[in-house]
Amino acid sequence: MRMLVTGGAGFIGSHFVRSQLGGAYPELADASVVVLDKFTYAGNEANLAPVGDDPRLTVVPGDICDGPLVAGLMARTDLVVHFAAESHVDRSIANAAEFVRTNVLGTQTLLQAAHHAGVGRFVHISTDEVYGTIDRGAWTEDEPLLPNSPYAASKASSDLLALAYHRTHALPVCVTRCSNNYGPYQFPEKAIPRFITRLMSGQTIPLYGDGLHIRDWLHVDDHCRGIALVAQGGKPGEVYNIGGGTELTNRDLVDRLLELFGADRSRIETVPDRQGHDRRYCVDITKISEQFGYAPAIPFEEGIARTVRWYSDHRDWWQPLLDRAEAAA
Repeated sequence: MRMLVTGGAGFIGSHFVRSQLGGAYPELADASVVVLDKFTYAGNEANLAPVGDDPRLTVVPGDICDGPLVAGLMARTDLVVHFAAESHVDRSIANAAEFVRTNVLGTQTLLQAAHHAGVGRFVHISTDEVYGTIDRGAWTEDEPLLPNSPYAASKASSDLLALAYHRTHALPVCVTRCSNNYGPYQFPEKAIPRFITRLMSGQTIPLYGDGLHIRDWLHVDDHCRGIALVAQGGKPGEVYNIGGGTELTNRDLVDRLLELFGADRSRIETVPDRQGHDRRYCVDITKISEQFGYAPAIPFEEGIARTVRWYSDHRDWWQPLLDRAEAAA
């Protein structure tokens, strides 16, 4: 089997690739992996270094909007796992154009090439943010999409395109929608690595508004395991929610990190709330649990402690990223 992983040098995509080549997904063990990544600020060759010498891995620098390149790669592909996306909400508020280009047009380019090539399965990775905000309860996969940020709207658009290619062309597409991920190799603009690296650098933690926005936290290893289950046996045309089962307000999250660092609330800096900031996300994982026996395996207390240790041990990975971002500002 030949697998094309888009965005495979990013946070979640690289974890999936490292895990697959490390034997974590037995049903995919015979797959060779082609990573297609544009290597923007969030794509990092170092993320694939642990498996860089594996002869089953081929890394192709390139843009998912490049039709001829995508068509050439797709012609020899059995399974597509599509992670590539612009994903930071604040960046989408400042400049939505690149989100539309990559997340919508890029996904359409991949879908069209997969259709022409007769690809056997296409797994499109999405987000719970496409549902909007929910005051109580949890979203099932049948909920209407009500995105509130340009990022979420671009992902909702790509989800609908993916499902349309199944209905129109019988392309065997599955869509997964995850809750907030955390873990090693996450780019330090995201909440948890941002908080960790700022605490390690003696800085304050910026907390939006009243800090009572609620997120469900999912370790990246659990997320990728759920994706592998869908890649192996998901029903074409279906959507699968993948959640972590740990709901925390942002203030609770910060308090847990402060405790791990032995710091107090004087390290918190309240900042103006984000525009269109969704109050709460929560996905219902009954479907993937009943069909595949999925359940989160990493308790948040264990996962966050391991994540803090990883960033503590890998300053050589994240400090250059922050230095480059500061120099470009």
